[in-house]
Amino acid sequence: MNRSDALFPSLVQSNKINHALWFVVLAVLGSLLIAISAKTKVPMWPVDMSLQTLTIFTIAAVFGLKLGLATILLYLAEGALGFPVFQGTPERGIGLAYMVGPTGGYLVGFVVMTAITGWAADKGWWKNPLKIGGAMLVGEVILLTLGALWLMYLFGISQGIEYGIGPFIVPDMLKLALAAGLVSILGNTVRSRLR
Repeated sequence: MNRSDALFPSLVQSNKINHALWFVVLAVLGSLLIAISAKTKVPMWPVDMSLQTLTIFTIAAVFGLKLGLATILLYLAEGALGFPVFQGTPERGIGLAYMVGPTGGYLVGFVVMTAITGWAADKGWWKNPLKIGGAMLVGEVILLTLGALWLMYLFGISQGIEYGIGPFIVPDMLKLALAAGLVSILGNTVRSRLR
């Protein structure tokens, strides 16, 4: 604690409260953006593409590890409580029943890819689209692997590979590249306020 902190402890406490409040506001707004992006469908075959991975990658890279994880976990908690925040809800079910369905592996994968991307962003990789894109690619591979493994468990190996990986490779690579570019633009604005 420096001398000014010792002289004005209430100011220090006020700054901590303001920082925590800002953290909460960003997590809530981020979870809402993820929910909206899950509902934004781009028609494709055999499954519709959402903008969810684009949003999660961007949030993780701009927010960093702690706030990124808080945001994705808040989003998952909202879904577990029955709010229709996931793609296909409420039509395909809500709450925990939906979460252990076909998309369960991807929901877990969102947490892992957020952690990897957020960690890389905290290392300063967000400033370089190629570096942050590389971290996002690792997260994407893990996301697709977890999603496919869960589908294999539910429906068998061939369907897990065919429907769990193949349809997502090209669209997710495009979203990954877009997110890496967006982060280098948005990063300075948000990350400077997180300090």
